[in-house]
Amino acid sequence: MKNTSLCYIEKDGAYLMIHRIKKKNDENHDKWIGVGGKFEAGESPFDCARREIKEECGVSPKNLRYRGIVTFVSDEYGTEYMHLFTADGYEGEIDYNCDEGVLEWVKKEKIPSLPIWEGDKIFFDLLDSEERFFSLKLEYKKDKLINSFVELC
Repeated sequence: MKNTSLCYIEKDGAYLMIHRIKKKNDENHDKWIGVGGKFEAGESPFDCARREIKEECGVSPKNLRYRGIVTFVSDEYGTEYMHLFTADGYEGEIDYNCDEGVLEWVKKEKIPSLPIWEGDKIFFDLLDSEERFFSLKLEYKKDKLINSFVELC
């Protein structure tokens, strides 16, 4: 089972997102997602989020907030615990030359029309409603969401 972090840095009603089009054999190919990746040995969720943001964007997040844990269960990709963060700013200058895909500021209202995972719409609603910490379980068969369960903490 893998652990990952994912962060949505917010500015002027938009999130910094990556259109994942650069890597071969990417389970997120052609999807729009936040900035993040897999844990390295000994990392906490915060350590992973900060490192991944620095590696992919060249900046350090400000006011990093741990929002929830998303459990992805997939018949294709196995199970993943994704630790979801938001940040309301950053220090440094964004390097838009990302190895993972194309970095772009996306207005929140435009996100549902992009190619995203179906279950991501659920956690975007939770982020927008400023819910407390939450646990979200998403079950996929191929790329289709078949079940979702939310627990507010």
